Amino acid sequence: MTADREGQRIDNFLRTELKGVPKTLLYRILRKGEIRVNRKRIKPDYKLVAGDEVRIPPVRVPEQDAPAPVGKSLAGHLESAVLYESDGLVILNKPSGLAVHGGSGIQNGLIEALRQIRPDARFLELVHRLDRDTSGCIMVAKKRSMLRYLHEALREKRIRKVYHALVVGRWPNRRQRVNAPLLRDELRSGERIVRVQAEGKDSITDFQVLRRFGDMATLVEACPLTGRTHQIRVHAQFTGYPIVGDTKYGTDTDNTQMREWGLKRLMLHAAELQLTLPDGQPLQVRAEYDAEMARGIDLLLAKQSATGVE
Repeated sequence: MTADREGQRIDNFLRTELKGVPKTLLYRILRKGEIRVNRKRIKPDYKLVAGDEVRIPPVRVPEQDAPAPVGKSLAGHLESAVLYESDGLVILNKPSGLAVHGGSGIQNGLIEALRQIRPDARFLELVHRLDRDTSGCIMVAKKRSMLRYLHEALREKRIRKVYHALVVGRWPNRRQRVNAPLLRDELRSGERIVRVQAEGKDSITDFQVLRRFGDMATLVEACPLTGRTHQIRVHAQFTGYPIVGDTKYGTDTDNTQMREWGLKRLMLHAAELQLTLPDGQPLQVRAEYDAEMARGIDLLLAKQSATGVE
């Protein structure tokens, strides 16, 4: 095993080496012990060390159609969405509606599109994820060493993520910490859902009111201190103020009303990232709202002005 793979989880290594093989098959052969490192069985979270000898059994890789070419509009949008770039990292302002990676009927996500429009890039990997309908700051590593560094920084909570969200109703507290454990579950339909459950993982989000729009909605800042799936969305719902446009955790009544007012997307935006680069330099990156979220705020301001309610 070469030094540039050191620290990478074995399951992520296999997904790179065996592109096209379903994840279910990869984890099955891991569980059965057919993947050996230094002639020993390992778990999916095993981290590779330089010099490791990895044994992979014969696995049939299904033939795949060539990925759909990235359209000029998306290519141009992604290039103009770059907020910061160095030789090891690029941070983009992801548009709402674009998945971060392909799968589940999506042929091209952000990372696949980025690899197509930058064919000379030797390494491009997502550092973290955003929900498909969430917009804003997303980090893509251009070097494996940067990927390892940022993953460690995320684990050690040395990266501050700041989100802005429009929530339904009048959020009562100027500042509020939500400490509610979250448990991932899967419905019979296969849909993934997250609930507040006592047996779930510790999950903490700090909320701060940025602006109220009468009793209609509130713009809040949300800073997750832990990194659970759908954390901000579920914590907002748990407090009684779901995010506008959240079809999974909001109510049909609220979402219908907001759509009638012209707010049609999930109003959650990754507004800011604060971190320290490997050379010790601090980095702060901010992402502007997209046109739809900015328009939604303007619509609420207009309605607030018409009613005269602060």
